[in-house]
Amino acid sequence: MALRVLVPSAAMAEAVSGPGVEAVVWHIDEGRLPAPDADVLVTERPRDFEHRPRITEISGLRHVHLLSIGYEWVLEHLPAGVAVSNSRGAVEDATAEHCLALILASLRALPAAVEQQRRGEWAPIWTTSLHGSTVVVLGHGGVGKEVTARLAPFRPAAVLPVATRARTTDAGQRIHALDELPELLPRADVVVVTLPHTASTERLVDAGFLARMCDGALLVNIGRGAVVDTDALVAELDSGRLRAALDVTDPEPLPPGHPLWSAPGCLVTPHMAGNTDEFIRLATATAVEQVRRLATGLEPIHRVA
Repeated sequence: MALRVLVPSAAMAEAVSGPGVEAVVWHIDEGRLPAPDADVLVTERPRDFEHRPRITEISGLRHVHLLSIGYEWVLEHLPAGVAVSNSRGAVEDATAEHCLALILASLRALPAAVEQQRRGEWAPIWTTSLHGSTVVVLGHGGVGKEVTARLAPFRPAAVLPVATRARTTDAGQRIHALDELPELLPRADVVVVTLPHTASTERLVDAGFLARMCDGALLVNIGRGAVVDTDALVAELDSGRLRAALDVTDPEPLPPGHPLWSAPGCLVTPHMAGNTDEFIRLATATAVEQVRRLATGLEPIHRVA
């Protein structure tokens, strides 16, 4: 019997189809028709949070393969006995690239320059820079490692990776522990958040965390919105003491009229860090390999649950 696989697009269906595989197009965000029966679901993260429980509607489901790194949203809705894998290796580079774009755009005041361009106004702007800055990178997983690597050519004063526990990498790089943050934050010109959303990271970046950051520092969040206490951040932005560049927010999507849209010194992008053509190519290749393995009885790759 063929392995029945739900995929989010016709292009993905064509890519994964092959001997022993029946691909059916079904997107978790589209419509409210009953979910088809299937062995495997290949899916994006739902844009609408209310659609997350739709995973439970798929009769016969044995495996969920995610076209992303993050998988925390799946776990609370995952039926018993269903395995989960992600697309590790497909999105880290794109996300790190976007992170650098957010940092550089913010430090070099590109949004202000764009506004001047719209007004036809020529007024040179003096800015801060990555060169000579101290950067704290919160999280040393796949994305955190890629961000750290990309910072080096800009010759910062220091890059300080932070993880749950202190250690030294094989390359001799010092990884700081979370409990060192009170000492590290006052030194940081830029703080980058790459953490997933878990019970232990929810609102980790709270009023106390932000208060320890030095005046004029930039907070960049490319992890998950709920890691940051939004109300506390808005208060700091409104005061003009801190700046922010956010690809993820809490709530998300950010509703019209939310204070973050107009907060001074805040650059917002709509959770687009991984949205590149190269990511699509890599994620599709990973999904094809995963479906092939499942169809032939091999162990799945990148299993996370």
